[in-house]
Amino acid sequence: MPVWDGLLRVWKQTVLLRNQVTENRHFGCSLGCLSAPVVGELATQLASLDGLSVSERDVIVAATRENLHAVLHGKLCRLLVLELNGARVTGRLKGETSEQRWNYFLDLSSKRSFWDELGVHYPTALSRVDAILRNRCAAAMRFAKRWVSDRARLASLCGSDLGELQGVSFGAGDSHCQGATVALLRGDGWRVVYKPRSLAIDAALGNFAAELTDEHGSGLYFRIPKIVEGAGYGWTEFVNHRYANGHEELVIFYRGIGNCLAVMRLIGGTDLHAENLIAEGSTPVLVDCETLFTPRAAVLPTKYGIAHDRALDLISGTALNVGLLPGRGMGLGWRGIDPSALGMIPGQQPIQKQQVIVRAGFDDARVSTILVEPPKSQNHPSPDPALAEYWPEVLRGFDELTTSLRRLDSEGILATRLRRFEQCTVRMVTRPTEVYAELTAMLWHPASLHNPEPARQRATELLTKMAENVRLAPNDPVVIEAEIEELLEGDIPYFSGVVREGTFSGPRGTQWLPQSNLTEATLKNWRAADFILERSVIQASLVSAYINDGWTSGGPTGFAKQARGGDLDKRRRRQAAEIVRRIMNDAIRGEDGTVAWIAPVLSPTGWAVQPLDVDLYNGISGVAVLLGAYLHEAAAGHADPVDGVDQLFAATLRTLERAEQMYERGLRAGVKKRPAPPGAYIGLGSQIWAYLILSHWHSNGDDGLERACKLAEQIPEATEIDERNELLCGTAGAIAPLLMLSRRTGDQSYTRVASQLGDLLQERATYQNGKACWKEETFAPEGLGGFAHGVTGIGWALAHLARATGNTKYRELAQKAFAFEDSLFDEGDQNWRDLRGLEGSKTAAAWCHGSVGIGLAHLNLDPKLSQPKTRRLLRQASSATWRIGMGRNQCPCHGNLGAWELLRCATAAGEAPEDLDESHLLDVILTSLEQDGPSSGLGGNVFPPGLLPGAGGIAYQLLRAHPKHNLPSILTPGEEELSALESFPAVVEQCPN
Repeated sequence: MPVWDGLLRVWKQTVLLRNQVTENRHFGCSLGCLSAPVVGELATQLASLDGLSVSERDVIVAATRENLHAVLHGKLCRLLVLELNGARVTGRLKGETSEQRWNYFLDLSSKRSFWDELGVHYPTALSRVDAILRNRCAAAMRFAKRWVSDRARLASLCGSDLGELQGVSFGAGDSHCQGATVALLRGDGWRVVYKPRSLAIDAALGNFAAELTDEHGSGLYFRIPKIVEGAGYGWTEFVNHRYANGHEELVIFYRGIGNCLAVMRLIGGTDLHAENLIAEGSTPVLVDCETLFTPRAAVLPTKYGIAHDRALDLISGTALNVGLLPGRGMGLGWRGIDPSALGMIPGQQPIQKQQVIVRAGFDDARVSTILVEPPKSQNHPSPDPALAEYWPEVLRGFDELTTSLRRLDSEGILATRLRRFEQCTVRMVTRPTEVYAELTAMLWHPASLHNPEPARQRATELLTKMAENVRLAPNDPVVIEAEIEELLEGDIPYFSGVVREGTFSGPRGTQWLPQSNLTEATLKNWRAADFILERSVIQASLVSAYINDGWTSGGPTGFAKQARGGDLDKRRRRQAAEIVRRIMNDAIRGEDGTVAWIAPVLSPTGWAVQPLDVDLYNGISGVAVLLGAYLHEAAAGHADPVDGVDQLFAATLRTLERAEQMYERGLRAGVKKRPAPPGAYIGLGSQIWAYLILSHWHSNGDDGLERACKLAEQIPEATEIDERNELLCGTAGAIAPLLMLSRRTGDQSYTRVASQLGDLLQERATYQNGKACWKEETFAPEGLGGFAHGVTGIGWALAHLARATGNTKYRELAQKAFAFEDSLFDEGDQNWRDLRGLEGSKTAAAWCHGSVGIGLAHLNLDPKLSQPKTRRLLRQASSATWRIGMGRNQCPCHGNLGAWELLRCATAAGEAPEDLDESHLLDVILTSLEQDGPSSGLGGNVFPPGLLPGAGGIAYQLLRAHPKHNLPSILTPGEEELSALESFPAVVEQCPN
């Protein structure tokens, strides 16, 4: 008998993650008894099909069997592992050894009677399996009939007549509409692709591009594959991936990407991810373009404020919606992945967890996880994509073709051309495929197979809730029920409609969206586009693709070779005021008093162009700190007054308040929401620190302190679910803000929470030879040095915790972290090694990674330079910083104004490089700003307002350059914020500024 009751403990040990196991198919023989009858029926049907040879029949049968076993293994593997362990625990397996008992179970599970018995405890399993088997076999039969009917017409796809079918692979993509999938065919010297959908839209797009080529004045540098249409299906040429041959072909390729982006922006293209584009030398080839003329629905109110919603609406109407431009995934299983057609850049994707069966071949086999590199995609024209060098070509291709399209529109030609698409059928992706994948895993979980109704109800709730937050997602209960039925039978729900009608047919005959002419609506949307905003979004997205590895764009060096001289204070004031004015001009304001900005934003998942979040690093908390600091310094006569800063500052505080109110309302309503990460720069710690600073400067002290206390309540839960340990957004980042809050309120409970975080860091550390580091599986498998992401920042936080609590274990752990940091010092390069392994960069000299952050952290811990090691380390850090850390850009995180803070203190302490003069250093930085503008490493026209990686931080550091400023360092956020200069009492007192 199958086992269920009493095996929850076994199940928790054997199934660790939510995803299906698909890679190692150890239960193939167990599934043969399920598939054999329907595969046999398929073979009989194929035998009676005229025009199909015996060998071709065998090829199709074998391919169908292979596809069925792969699908069923993914659905039923967890169930079989559970039953295997249950049988072992209850002594039902025969054999002297573990291997013999494994084989006994395989033999047992390969009999139909085994599955019939399982039906008692998994009542829906066999009916679902039967639906998958019959649907896929019926789809294979339809394919065979179409192949026999059309093979004579397919010569145009390969340049010669096709011979006998020698191989076919089903399942090249998701399964839709009762088991239909793309298939890859091969024969002697030829390959063809079968698609079980109408290709009329592909043909129309190809014709549109061909006509546009003549009128554009130069060729369009992208293409659509050759096709042969059938009735509701079609065949396309097989496109071979090929790398470009040298610089000239790369220029053409990226210009073609820009051309493609211009066309997709016009015709409402979406879902253009990495699998839908293949690089064919110098040509981007769109191998799947079914999601055109996608309706644009109004942005759903988020309740975070009118400004935020307005920013979302602006972004949603831009080329960013095409899916071609880089952007990081946020959903479970996709966090940090950039799946775009210009994304999936090697070395820029997080290592992913994948489920496998471990100890397969033994009776204690279990489901576990391994770490795998993302697969190499075929969308890039070079092994090491050079988007950093060629992104201007993307903009050029977009600009030039958009100009031609606007000219054609003014001549009345464009509308006529677009009407040719009206008879075509297009697809609409109403929900991300990964959402359906997550729900499928839940619905096929053994617990759900045992008791299906709770899982169905949960799926209904999730899809309904999603419709409240995701535009175009169906909220009709009938449609949602049909979606779930599709998932239960192994298909991804599919919505398609005719362009001129606008309504979409969904699963099980359902309908979604009212009728409308999508051609007219899409053209109207394109005509209303703000192409200045379009270019800004495109550029910001392109240049953000590499920032996870510290890449900075080409262009201005950010460091003048010669200083201008003159009145440094006047020039400093002017630059700070100009930056603040630009931030004010870029603000998106709401009638409810809220404010927003659109920029490349770093979150725990990576960089993406979006409205600013609430964090300190690059979010609205950071902008609030800048504006509050500007008001504070202007009132003291240290900065030039700028009209409207006070109103904008109030708007930032109002926006932060709205975000916190939303979280609190959700809690009161019983809505479970993942808390923000705990970090000191991205997360709860950053907001606490910001409020404590702002409440010290301005009249909202009690209100800011109350908000900080409420945010602190979320930290224990945040650290439980957040795997990162780093200072920037991880567990270590919450320690210093909690200590600050404890000091400010006198409430020692915050110190106790900080101690719990210290204990957690002690548990998570990896120890070896007196050293400690923190390995992050997905992005730092060997550990990291440095302040923002590595051992320096964690050790710094632990050292402050040791001082606050008097607990020696935190001091000892901090010392072990610093010992790991010491081991990274390279005597030859006289700098600390960067374990990220960036090409052409052995060491780093920034605040986030490298000498600037290392030097500032130790100076903060020993401001009087009482330890010889601190003085030596400051000398080494400043030397490395001056040698290689200047000139990349101006921002504090990884640019000149982060280096400036270290070098000015090293100069005052007499440990700076020889002949380095602080006034000259500031003069050179101001000259660079006057020549090149406030560059942040994001390209010439991208202007992020963020405090650490953007222009906001540049202005903040310029405020700190006044000799009598009273501003805390944003690079070492510690307890000393109440008296800004206490961080460096022995050093800063000597500083001339």
